[in-house]
Amino acid sequence: MANTRTERDTMGEMQVPKEALYGASTARAVENFPIAHEPVPAAVIHAFGHLKAACAQANLDLGKLDAGRAQAIIAAAEEVAAGKHDAHFPVDIYQTGSGTSTNMNANEVIANVANAGIASDGDKIHPNDHVNMGQSSNDTFPTAMSIAAASEIEHKLIPALNRLSESLTEKSNAWDSLVKIGRTHLMDATPIRMGQVFGGYAAQASNAVIRAGFAMEELKELAIGGTAVGTGINTHPEFAEKVALVLNERLKFQYEYEFLEAVNHPEAQATKDGVVTAHGYLKSIAVGLSKIANDIRHLGSGPRAGLYELLLPATQPGSSIMPGKVNPVMCESVMQVACRVIGNDSTVTTAALGGVGSLFELNVAMPVMIDAFLESVKLLANVSDVFVDKLLAGLEVNEARCQELLDRSLMTVTSLAPALGYETCAKLAKQALAEDTTIRALVLSKKLMGEEELDKLLDAEKMTRPS
Repeated sequence: MANTRTERDTMGEMQVPKEALYGASTARAVENFPIAHEPVPAAVIHAFGHLKAACAQANLDLGKLDAGRAQAIIAAAEEVAAGKHDAHFPVDIYQTGSGTSTNMNANEVIANVANAGIASDGDKIHPNDHVNMGQSSNDTFPTAMSIAAASEIEHKLIPALNRLSESLTEKSNAWDSLVKIGRTHLMDATPIRMGQVFGGYAAQASNAVIRAGFAMEELKELAIGGTAVGTGINTHPEFAEKVALVLNERLKFQYEYEFLEAVNHPEAQATKDGVVTAHGYLKSIAVGLSKIANDIRHLGSGPRAGLYELLLPATQPGSSIMPGKVNPVMCESVMQVACRVIGNDSTVTTAALGGVGSLFELNVAMPVMIDAFLESVKLLANVSDVFVDKLLAGLEVNEARCQELLDRSLMTVTSLAPALGYETCAKLAKQALAEDTTIRALVLSKKLMGEEELDKLLDAEKMTRPS
């Protein structure tokens, strides 16, 4: 007991670690929810810091909170926003579905930090009456979700996706003159330039940046101001708008992005449709990155029994039993992230379902929803950076192999179809395959056209530039 102190909440006394900045409500939640032994993500805690500071400022401006208490709350909340007190937010992810325990955790920590500089009991800051003034867990937690998700997308995911797009664009430009055989249905098709292939990948990455921005847009409307059930009981009618304005000033988002008061507060608290849509964009990004990684690992397959058109950098031994084997591990990492993000999308979707998370006036699966969402953002950002640094930076084209496969391709006969007809060209392709010869050699042996005309039609580079 020497290492604890006694605190009280409305349910009675609780023993709290002596040095903890939180109080009885948080300690009770720690005791009640030993589930994952993983606290709510730090980004959500930092978002609560920004939110509580904005709420205190709004209450000060509206004459609801005196200047001394407001400034003390703002100063303490800014320390939370800066991550100085992360160790004092121990509440498990799998807690009350409204995030009440985390909201009270923030209220208690901010109150205790603020009270450290206040001598008079009459001036003390109460976690509910002052830090939580005009608020409810039911509107603060979803608001913190929006702040955390939008901030992580802007500061982590979008920069990583921009790097990926730029790296792929550099490869596309560098390899624009290198022609290879194209493939559809895993079968040989007509020629394409390696620059065109990577230009497609670059476009996917560029579109991913746009989709990340769309995801942010879905998070713009804030639930704050709705309090218990979206009616705004016990708060000032201008409170929500002022909080949004203060948050925009504090966070200074780019891309002309700004938070707004929810158009309909009951909807903002009872549903999480916007979060589902936002994570859907993350899923789309994951699917696109997986396509890029999967293509690259197949184009690099071999070295003797595969395509081997790309030379992937060797980053680590590939086998504990096969000496000298090197595997496309960076590509596999991206593909596994995609699997996880797709799984997280199911979690987010299920958490928003009526009868599971959303029922009547509140969603009660918000902590797991934001945990899954933020994990997707983190994984997509990190794996994009690693893919650029560990794979794309050292990726090269095996030009000799590309030319070899191009020369032996049967589908270059496609360019002869306007001159010789579809059926004749189909017969040529089948005969060339059966006789293990090239289209060029077979056409010349049959004297179907002159060598000069044939060379012109079989110019693989021109096949990639039909105009």
